[in-house]
Amino acid sequence: MSEVEVKQNEREEVTEPERVVVFEEGLEAVLFAAGHPVSYATLARVFDMTPSKVKDKIFEYAIKYNDPKAFPRGVMLLTYAESCQLCTKENYLHEIRDALGIRKSGSLSTAAMETLAVVAYNQPVTRVFVDTIRKVDSSYAMNSLIDRGLIECVGRLDVPGRPMQYGTTSDFLRCFGLKSIEELPSASEELINMFEKTREKEDSEIQADENQISIEDLETQNSEENTEQNSEEATTEVETTSEESSEENNIADDEPSAEDDIIDVD
Repeated sequence: MSEVEVKQNEREEVTEPERVVVFEEGLEAVLFAAGHPVSYATLARVFDMTPSKVKDKIFEYAIKYNDPKAFPRGVMLLTYAESCQLCTKENYLHEIRDALGIRKSGSLSTAAMETLAVVAYNQPVTRVFVDTIRKVDSSYAMNSLIDRGLIECVGRLDVPGRPMQYGTTSDFLRCFGLKSIEELPSASEELINMFEKTREKEDSEIQADENQISIEDLETQNSEENTEQNSEEATTEVETTSEESSEENNIADDEPSAEDDIIDVD
């Protein structure tokens, strides 16, 4: 056997075996390393699947993963509408803080909780809507919720002034252990009636503002048309006066002057 054949055989012997990827293990590794929600679209690209298929597989796996009877874990697999995430169980919060030296963060104030509830059950909403429900200025509470990442601006209302509209975030769902807004506890009938009346009042005020603006636009248009008409009339009057003045000057030129009566006797 030649030296070349010997080296070729050695290379073939050290060739690594084909890597086998187990979906469940790979998913757990990716989510553990990420530490934040990962979209199904990203996971579909990683595992060479369609987003809908990878989502179905994750939902099915989450049922087994979160079953305490199957295998006790200190983490759970949370699934959302567009993403999923590994998260520690709330039961071990004390041990986690103690081990990592994490100070206990301040809880939400009553005002912040009220504001968060109004946004969660009525989103998207404007700050004026929240103020109307709570009957107080909610600026500080809303800014606090924005800083904590529990609510965010989701667009602007298509009305005069274009006020910002707010809704809850994925962090809100994670903090309250929800998969979607549909899992919120049912609000009482009294609260629902209050929300509906406030929404109707807001809609009527918006309609009134739009009507007022329409009236003002019409008045402005009429005023501009009147101004333009007056300007045209003034221009016509000036031109008429100028023509009359010109005719008078021509007549005056045709009349004999005093110099015409002087007779040259030379």
